[in-house]
Amino acid sequence: MISSNEYGSHSWELMVTVEHRHAEVQKELLLRVTGDLHIGGLMLKLVEQIKISQDWSDYAFWWEQKKRWLLKTHWTLDKCGVQADAKLFFTTQHKMLRLRLPNMKTVRLKVSFSSMVFKAVSDICKILNIRRSEELSLLKQSEDTLKKKKKKDKNNKELVTEDILNLCNSPVSSGLSGSPGLYSKTMTPIYDPVTGSPASSTITWFSDSPLTEQNCSILAFSHLTCSPETLAEMYQPRTLADKAKLNAGWLDSSRSLMEQGILEDDQLLLRFKYYTFFDLNPKYDAVRINQIYEQARWAILLEEIDCTEEEMLIFAALQAYHVSKLSLSSVAQDFTCESEVDEVEAALSNLEVTLEGGSTSNILEDITDIPKLADNLRLVRPRKLSLKAIKPYWFVFKDTSVSYFKNKESAQGEPIEKLNLKGCEVVPDVNVAAKKFGIKLLIPVADGMNELYLRCDNEDQYARWMAACVLASKGKTMADSSYHPEVHKILSFLKMKNWTISPQAVSDPESIDMKPECFVSLRYTKKYKPKQLIARILEAHQNVSQMTLVEAKLHFIQAWQSLPEFGLSYYIVRFKGSKKDDVLGVSYNRLIRIDIATGDPITTWRFSNMKQWNVNWEIRQVAIEFDQNVSIAFTCLSADCKIIHEYIGGYIFLSTRSKDQNETLDEELFHKLTGGQE
Repeated sequence: MISSNEYGSHSWELMVTVEHRHAEVQKELLLRVTGDLHIGGLMLKLVEQIKISQDWSDYAFWWEQKKRWLLKTHWTLDKCGVQADAKLFFTTQHKMLRLRLPNMKTVRLKVSFSSMVFKAVSDICKILNIRRSEELSLLKQSEDTLKKKKKKDKNNKELVTEDILNLCNSPVSSGLSGSPGLYSKTMTPIYDPVTGSPASSTITWFSDSPLTEQNCSILAFSHLTCSPETLAEMYQPRTLADKAKLNAGWLDSSRSLMEQGILEDDQLLLRFKYYTFFDLNPKYDAVRINQIYEQARWAILLEEIDCTEEEMLIFAALQAYHVSKLSLSSVAQDFTCESEVDEVEAALSNLEVTLEGGSTSNILEDITDIPKLADNLRLVRPRKLSLKAIKPYWFVFKDTSVSYFKNKESAQGEPIEKLNLKGCEVVPDVNVAAKKFGIKLLIPVADGMNELYLRCDNEDQYARWMAACVLASKGKTMADSSYHPEVHKILSFLKMKNWTISPQAVSDPESIDMKPECFVSLRYTKKYKPKQLIARILEAHQNVSQMTLVEAKLHFIQAWQSLPEFGLSYYIVRFKGSKKDDVLGVSYNRLIRIDIATGDPITTWRFSNMKQWNVNWEIRQVAIEFDQNVSIAFTCLSADCKIIHEYIGGYIFLSTRSKDQNETLDEELFHKLTGGQE
């Protein structure tokens, strides 16, 4: 019997469903509550009525109709807006989730379904031993990318069970984070910087972690299992519109998994979302380096990013290192230990990409006279319905501009034309085998982009002018401390491309135990026979055969970063005032408007010139203001506009990182820049 006092004038009945595993206890309970009862009190009332003795600390209320958690236990039901028609679920906050990593391995672990995705990814990365979790996020595969695989599965009667690495005993399952000592700068190195294998001190840390030495090996080393059949089953974008589908499923970092419709034991992709790999260190980042390498490798194999045949063979040669011990001692080059160390350090420093500016240098040359380049180059201007016009001129590069004159003697007068390269697109136009060293420049003008080419005579000249153009496009001069490392990086990449045929290396390709289809995209397996591919890969391998395992991965990542399309995420948008769709490319330092039909860049806007950006959530329109009264607005057609908004804010946030911050993240600033107010 219930007394009349308990009914009261403001009490009402609330239905709560409890998710537990006790069959003898009912799961739906009717509680009589009042609006001034706080959430904590409701929990107490519920647990007392269930009468099951267990740990309820991970449980919380999930409001199904509103798709949100009721986590503030001091709030009353009235303040939360809960009324009699509400359906609440009392459920665990940590649930099992399957994650497919960049190396295509699947791990199963407990993840917080109530924390914001940004925090959940941070916890996941601590389990997997991946530093700089802010560079990663969770991606839900779109239906279009899954259709091809589903069709293949229907035709395959004997489905192979996927090998899943089970990490269900992870620290996150009890609400704990990974060992903070792992991220300490003063601790002993946890990986061998040459082989990438765990050092002895690492195994001690693993004793408290679900990552055993064997599991760490799965994450930190490459296991080449792909075949033409495997590649054929995977989604391969053919057009810019196809590439836009790859980026449509990024989860909102400011909302929880449950709020975004993710259910227990669903599968998501864990991927590097932001292409600014900060502070890579082989002593601590074996797993991180390998996963970046794997994401790059699959992007190239599936042609998510375009590269030339020459570049594809370089990537194949760097991959081949992992599965073949080629005896190329006859063509081994004489490297001293000192130069090898310098190359590794240079590769690492080049991987520390920061957004527009980075750390300021106090080197004297940065604040004194700005150097300049002057040399004979050939200018190429593409013309419609006619051959390209190629003419030699005397070029002078100073500050962020390049001027050209009829000859060296006339350089004291007025130039024929002066080109300001700030904000332009710089694309390599190189074929080392054919001795072609070109620089493609797309310079912003009022009605689009002005296209022209500079032709250099040799590698050294190309490296110096290319580095100057790259820095000028970012608004930097050759006085910047990054100029010489940029020249070194370009020369290093050209050196890898510059191979000569060695009879000893390719005399009998059939004797080499190599599956070339594992190293190149389907386009090239169709174009060449396996024997031809092996021979060409071995030719390219001569220039990389001296590298250590980690060094080969770092050079692979560096070569990937050198590709013109590196770091671009594509979306189909409709610009305000336009009658047709365009593609918007989002990079770490700029936005590019691209013609959806031809793939040609139309306009580039750099983040360094951006004054502000905002979103009109009612009409889902992104509006951005730049310097010199330039403003743009667009709606996103291939994904939610929140994804692009988060991309822009995320890259701005990552540009604020510094090694002096002791690796602590300002999570509040991230959400301020990326969250938005819907």
